[in-house]
Amino acid sequence: MKKEYYINKNQQSNGDYEVHESSCRFLPSSENRIYLGSFYTCQEAVNEAKRLFPAQRNNINGCYYCSNACHTS
Repeated sequence: MKKEYYINKNQQSNGDYEVHESSCRFLPSSENRIYLGSFYTCQEAVNEAKRLFPAQRNNINGCYYCSNACHTS
């Protein structure tokens, strides 16, 4: 089943921009997130975020809580 994903507009303290599922308890407020689309896996969502934001690609990461399989730092 596909899930809706968003990327946080604000960097975390470690410099990462985190990708979140729409149901995440740490989903940023609507003014602080960008919709990425509907995907089967967090890796697809992270890949889309890296495609959309190539300058930040090395700092895009999955949320530890909702996209842990894609959380790298």
